[in-house]
Amino acid sequence: MLKILVPVDGSAFGEKAIAHVLKLHRQSAQIEVHLLNVQIPVESGHVRMFVEHDTLEDYYREEGFAALEGARAALDAAGVPCQVHIAVGHVADTILRYAEEKGFDKIVMGTHGRTGLMQVLLGSIAEEVLQHSSVPVTLVK
Repeated sequence: MLKILVPVDGSAFGEKAIAHVLKLHRQSAQIEVHLLNVQIPVESGHVRMFVEHDTLEDYYREEGFAALEGARAALDAAGVPCQVHIAVGHVADTILRYAEEKGFDKIVMGTHGRTGLMQVLLGSIAEEVLQHSSVPVTLVK
């Protein structure tokens, strides 16, 4: 069984990754799908002075589930079971660490498809994952 990690941020780019996973499922039902949303941590000490830890954790969880909802619904509608996970941290590093620690066979993720100067200036989470992953990565544009 192919264990696939699909990082999802709630954007249309994540939807394209889900469409690719559904295609893989039609080709071989032997896949295990895990959706991962990574929340960027609140770094400001000022915010942390006024917001309780539990409130911040609730916020991360709510935002994470909201970002995962569309992908989860698409998989459910197609009869593809999935597990959902929410993490907090630097997005690319968290995806890379999660994929290695949990023993995934493949990462499937959407990309904004930036090229040239925009890519150089803005960088890309997908590009960072692709460059540093020990797990095979499929980028869907």
